[in-house]
Amino acid sequence: MADLYLKNLESERRQLWATCRLKGLAKDTPERQRIAAIDEAIAAHKAKKSG
Repeated sequence: MADLYLKNLESERRQLWATCRLKGLAKDTPERQRIAAIDEAIAAHKAKKSG
């Protein structure tokens, strides 16, 4: 079964990253901060899932 939470996080991250690259946004923008938060959530979810 697919992990929909993980897929949703990764999809949102890809979309934000594309926007940041297109606009050339700096590291301190809300979009880049959200990407960092998503990375942490993905890492925590994978660690929890693997046990």
